[in-house]
Amino acid sequence: MENLIALLVAAPLLGAAVLLCGGRRLDRIGHWLGTVLAAGSFLIGAVLFVDMIGKGADDRALHQKLFSWVPVESFQADIAFQLDQLSMTFVLLITGVGTLIHVYSIGYMEHDERRRRFFGYLNLFLAAMLLLVLADNYLLLYFGWEGVGLASYLLIGFWQHKPSAATAAKKAFLVNRVGDIGLSIAIMLMFTTFGTFAFGPVLEATGDTGEGKLTAIGLMLLLAACGKSAQVPLQSWLGDAMEGPTPVSALIHAATMVTAGVYLIVRSGAIFDAAPTAQLVVTVVGAVTLLFGAIVGCAKDDIKKALAGSTMSQIGYMILAAGLGPIGYAFAIMHLVTHGFFKAGLFLGAGSVMHGMNDEVDMRKYGGLRKYMPVTFITFGLGYLALIGFPGLSGFFSKDKIIEAAFAAGGTQGWILGAATLLGAGLTAFYMTRVMLMTFFGEKRWQPDADGNEPHPHESPSSMTIPMIVLAFGSVFAGGFFGIGDRFVNWLEPVTKFEHPHPPISIPVITGATIAVLLLGVAAAYLQYGRKPIPVVAPRGSLLTRAARRDLLQDDFNHVVLVRGGEHLTRSLVYLDHKGVDGVVNGTAAAVGGLSGRLRKLQNGYARSYAVSMFGGTAILIAATLLMRAV
Repeated sequence: MENLIALLVAAPLLGAAVLLCGGRRLDRIGHWLGTVLAAGSFLIGAVLFVDMIGKGADDRALHQKLFSWVPVESFQADIAFQLDQLSMTFVLLITGVGTLIHVYSIGYMEHDERRRRFFGYLNLFLAAMLLLVLADNYLLLYFGWEGVGLASYLLIGFWQHKPSAATAAKKAFLVNRVGDIGLSIAIMLMFTTFGTFAFGPVLEATGDTGEGKLTAIGLMLLLAACGKSAQVPLQSWLGDAMEGPTPVSALIHAATMVTAGVYLIVRSGAIFDAAPTAQLVVTVVGAVTLLFGAIVGCAKDDIKKALAGSTMSQIGYMILAAGLGPIGYAFAIMHLVTHGFFKAGLFLGAGSVMHGMNDEVDMRKYGGLRKYMPVTFITFGLGYLALIGFPGLSGFFSKDKIIEAAFAAGGTQGWILGAATLLGAGLTAFYMTRVMLMTFFGEKRWQPDADGNEPHPHESPSSMTIPMIVLAFGSVFAGGFFGIGDRFVNWLEPVTKFEHPHPPISIPVITGATIAVLLLGVAAAYLQYGRKPIPVVAPRGSLLTRAARRDLLQDDFNHVVLVRGGEHLTRSLVYLDHKGVDGVVNGTAAAVGGLSGRLRKLQNGYARSYAVSMFGGTAILIAATLLMRAV
């Protein structure tokens, strides 16, 4: 069975090569070819999964080495794959949700002239993401990590004729490069510390390594995770990335790419377990980001950007859980999987709404769409309930476990993290209820565009609604299937070394508090957006609201501190170069030139001048001699 692992990557990689290099002759069938190969990768994953569950928990890991990639004395790196319970979870998520998004894209991109190229990029992304989670060493993981970044850049900027899309793609690419520097430094530190990149030897040797080195490696891995998973302080790219086609938002920025940072931290759990300082920083970053994204989501009128703020917040929950160690690793991955279902479904639902509203994204120009788009309304509504953690749906089983683990962190830290997760749950209920009310309830608020064309909302074709229905099914049932009987945490236990959390207050009390906070968030949103007419033009709002609309001034901060700071630093370096380095070099040359010019005057070729010089020199020598004798 291990020989099938490489085929997981090969299938979508073949699709990308054929679709991107095959030319226009494939325009008619390119979308079908890309979808079939994505589905083929999912079927291979399903076969491997069935084989895996038929084995004992400790015998399920598979390895496949293709060849030695970099064999240079002690610098050894292989093209080799590792398929265990953790990577299998990601394989099924990536290929399963990815295939559904391929199917959805057939209808969504139907009239795009470059649809073949779009499906080629989707296949390239799947191949890179699968390589990332299947690699058995950090260097090969880095190769997939960069491939994901490239595919993300190409997909976000797919409509590059729009300046906003081209700018968003460049922004995502540059911000992610900052995180990638962290991963590259971490890999270098691993090699100098352990002499290898392979997961097994690195993670097994952490017990014999100094805490300082492990802390440095852990912090660099966290920096990489912040870039890919849009966590503070590298979160600024995610909202702008919504300029890409909606299937891109669902695939990359909801279900897969933004979860790569969570995978990296959980896979490297042994490093963080041995470096408490790095582990603490992980939880702080997660807590700050989950509140940051929730606050931003409360103020956005663009439906996709509101969901982007939600994604940032939910990934914050996962990062926080991953920072809690063995009591949180499994819950982080569990929420990652359930989030993949309901957030991908929500993004596809947003795309369906846009499809029926002439690509309008402003929720203030929606209203009452449940009557025109019943399938979209129901599937979107189920995703909404799952996301806010409504009892019995997926989010209830996964996010609530993270809240329990946060309280179980112990001491003051546990109370602070628990309070942050509860507050985030209330904010989540508020902004998602706001999205539901502004989009599907109330009176219609849409108006003719500049050309006089009024939207005629209608249900999307079956190629778009069927994937939404499948994802809604997962949004309802996945959490219960995973959570009841600890089925999911037991599945991951050989990799995550799961430990049951023991919060200082009883779990029913925490559950009751979470539901109470959820209901408060729903009620607050209803009072503000359900009982009052929603103005088509957003009111000025409070200072916090205005700041949240501007992503809590993150771009302003980056511009002042990084852009202008970089400009001033560059000017200072140029000044130092001109006045300092060039000044020394040019000054030395001028001094030598001036001295040479003066000395040259003494060598003028006139005998009388030389005679005078000799006479003067002789007189000086005689005077000096007489003076010395006198003294």
